[in-house]
Amino acid sequence: MIRSIPKKFPSGLVVLLLAGCAAGPLPKAARVEPPSHYLADAAPVSDTAADGADQHFEPGAPPPAWWHAFDSAALDALVEEGLAHSPSLQAAQHTLEAAHEQLRVQIGNNLFPSVDLGFAPSRQRALGIPILPQQTFLYDVFALEGQASYRFDFFGAYVNADRALARQVEQQRLQFEATRRALATNIVIATINAASLSDTLEATQQQAALAEQYAQQVASRARLGSVSQDESWAAEQSAATLAASLPGIRAQLLTVRHAQAVLLGRSPEQAPPPLSLESLHLPEHVPLSVPSELLHQRPDIQAAEAGMRGAAYQAGAAAALLYPSLTLSASYGRGGFDWSTFTSPAGALWSVGATLTQPLFQGGALRAQKREYADLYEAAQSAYRQTVLAAFENVADTLASLEQDAEALAQSRRAADAAHAAQLDTAARYRLGAMPWTAALTADQQYQNARGALLRARAARLADTASLFQALGVAPTAADGAAEKGGH
Repeated sequence: MIRSIPKKFPSGLVVLLLAGCAAGPLPKAARVEPPSHYLADAAPVSDTAADGADQHFEPGAPPPAWWHAFDSAALDALVEEGLAHSPSLQAAQHTLEAAHEQLRVQIGNNLFPSVDLGFAPSRQRALGIPILPQQTFLYDVFALEGQASYRFDFFGAYVNADRALARQVEQQRLQFEATRRALATNIVIATINAASLSDTLEATQQQAALAEQYAQQVASRARLGSVSQDESWAAEQSAATLAASLPGIRAQLLTVRHAQAVLLGRSPEQAPPPLSLESLHLPEHVPLSVPSELLHQRPDIQAAEAGMRGAAYQAGAAAALLYPSLTLSASYGRGGFDWSTFTSPAGALWSVGATLTQPLFQGGALRAQKREYADLYEAAQSAYRQTVLAAFENVADTLASLEQDAEALAQSRRAADAAHAAQLDTAARYRLGAMPWTAALTADQQYQNARGALLRARAARLADTASLFQALGVAPTAADGAAEKGGH
């Protein structure tokens, strides 16, 4: 049982301790003024059109499941599989759950009184008094005691420590959210790259087959003397060069597929078959948040802000350690050398006390710790500003890439259309006997080369669109947040 503080306890000291709660205000969190636009030279973000697909940038925040904008059920299934089965994501989630439990442990230790109950029966043989004939004595000890103690946090040392850890847990939760969204982006980009490489491999194989036919035709003509040997060697070199590029493309495709399988939580041999680029539709309506809203959408920015605020609370806790602390303790129990004494009123044991501690000399450790956490807070502020600037840069770079992707795709489409028209015209003239077969093969090669460039341009536009969704972050929704809390 805990008794009240004696009346002689200095009441002025209690007032001083309570007044100390307001001492040492916490530093304010830094703010970064967002720019009015993303791109340099105040260039407006304009809609793009290429390859028959118009992309419009509209005000707003991207949805949580932004990958649905690619209108591919197969892609949706891959992303959902990765989010559900990725070992790295599961490890991050369990680490986050452990951090939540660590916070509960610290709050339980700092905020609430501690109460313990102990029962210690023992049988002992001990030395007696030297003048007595019996040198040792055999006796029993029975002790049952409950102990309680509570530390008063007048200056906020423990409260600030709890708040600092809570911010660290919040920072970890936001980092987990950033990891989850980055995993979705990596799966989407890996799927796009696998589709692009698969289609590129097919186009290159056709080019290599046409080059081989052309080299054989030129070699036959060289043996008949209708063309020079130099032309035959050049055709042979071209065919060999294209054939030599195939193993590299195959290896690159397998590497991408293996990485995609690991992102999905599969082993490499269980990699899914590549999709075709035709099955992935370019999102035509892309929500584009204004720079001021980006601060509230990107998980990495929110995580940096939580880390900065946590550092501020740590600085406050370190400063509070310089002031006095008060701990009350009490215990009550029963004891005796036999059961009759243990159960009788004479066996009652109790104690009550208060400990007031004021650090006087710690070799400068406490003040150095205060300066340490103040410096860490300044570092966290700088890290927050750098994260914000990097986020704006990320969005600006992706928007610039998308504009250039559209221009490159438009020109690639133009080149592919021209090569296709030339290929059809040459094939028709060959059938009429107006052109040699080698001319038709050359036209086919040029068309397949232009088609490969078109496929790469399409893939780049799709991948940069996915990167833009990732760069913009996602505004949290109530349903999304409830699901996350339930999962934790």
